[in-house]
Amino acid sequence: MKKENSISRRSFLKSSAMAGAVGAIGTGSAAVLTSCGGGASGEKAGAVKALKEPGTYYVPNLVDFATDGQELKAGIIGCGGRGSGAAFDFLNAANGVTVTALADTFKDRVDSLAEKLKTEKGIDIPESMRFVGLDAYKQVIDSGVDVVIVATPPNFRPTHFQYATEKGKHSFLEKPICVDPVGYRTIVATAKQAQAKNLCVITGTQRHHQRNYVAAYQKVMEGMIGEITGGTVYWNQSMLWFRERQAGWSDCEWMIRDWVNWKWLSGDHIVEQHVHNIDVFTWFSGLKPKTAVGFGSRHRRVTGDQYDNFSVDFEMENGIHMHSMCRQIDGCVNNVSEFFQGTKGTLQISAGNDAVIKDLAGNEIWKYDFEAEKANTKQQNPYVLEHVNWINHIRSKKPIDQASETAIACMAAIMGRESAYSGEMSTWDAMTTSPLDYLPKDLNLGKMDMSGFTTLVPGKPRDQKK
Repeated sequence: MKKENSISRRSFLKSSAMAGAVGAIGTGSAAVLTSCGGGASGEKAGAVKALKEPGTYYVPNLVDFATDGQELKAGIIGCGGRGSGAAFDFLNAANGVTVTALADTFKDRVDSLAEKLKTEKGIDIPESMRFVGLDAYKQVIDSGVDVVIVATPPNFRPTHFQYATEKGKHSFLEKPICVDPVGYRTIVATAKQAQAKNLCVITGTQRHHQRNYVAAYQKVMEGMIGEITGGTVYWNQSMLWFRERQAGWSDCEWMIRDWVNWKWLSGDHIVEQHVHNIDVFTWFSGLKPKTAVGFGSRHRRVTGDQYDNFSVDFEMENGIHMHSMCRQIDGCVNNVSEFFQGTKGTLQISAGNDAVIKDLAGNEIWKYDFEAEKANTKQQNPYVLEHVNWINHIRSKKPIDQASETAIACMAAIMGRESAYSGEMSTWDAMTTSPLDYLPKDLNLGKMDMSGFTTLVPGKPRDQKK
């Protein structure tokens, strides 16, 4: 790979840890994070060679509640379901925090969240602090807030992060944080600016704040499965929500209200949703993909222009392979999990009730203890814990940059998507320097040219001459 186009994930993790991130070596309840299936697992763990030495990789301090300190005023940019959820996650993470400004493309969404905040939290957002329109994010950021929570449709997030950083605001960025190479480069450049300003940036890749994932990550770093030699990641589920077009909605309004089904807004579900699983592999392995060869199709989707299934083979920069599989179709078998193959064993993990390491003979040598987690911690919700960690970093003045790390997983998903759309191999070097930009040139809330919003078909017709 060309060095100028590469971002060393290992260097990033090391520098993040050494920057003084809270709890770089220990996390939360030691009893929970080291729970084992039996005494033999401790003996096996002690006998293997660590992949990384403690202190050279970042582990969040998963305390139940943020430490008291500086009062923080948050602005919410994007007041739909995820933005509303993130607002309450922030409020539930600490004392001395509040929401003072709201922004969304549509007034009904702003008013809906304002009413919910007033009813459930006693927070009254005045009309003067409710901003509407495609440029409403600027008004929120300029309104005197300390932090911003960015939960707009994904295509807008790089621009909003850029402006927030220019204005010196700490950012929480819902995933994915970019949907195309132009957005990727904006995120990477802005993350460097945020680092220079000592800002704290957390992203919505909540597995990084999920106790069983953090515990499993530590076990892998300790060398329990040996060197990672490959794996498979899955997000197969039923169809997501959609919005039928209503009378009076413009082209742009319909697409934004139905954003999860349009590739220019969501990045397609391999980027919007499956990035979680891809991120787990890039996080645990510390690797970027070198190439991606994938395929996908559209069978059941009702609105929009994107696929409903993908299958991608990623070759990582050290030559190992990760298989990625995602699907959103009703009536099919579901699976949301990750599998790692190592030289000494395997890890099977999922968000619900799974985190098991086995040796090469299939014997269970470590299993995460969910009952111990419930007994020893009060907060198990990773959506809240990511805000706890964010607030603790801000209040302790210990900068953190998760945007650079999440950008790698997003770019991997972009590579897989573009390979499936085209039928060609995509490469890290080509995609990270590509001029591909999904933002419509005629973006406005009135009439737009809809002719370009079509589902792509890979390859060539059989009778087409070469």
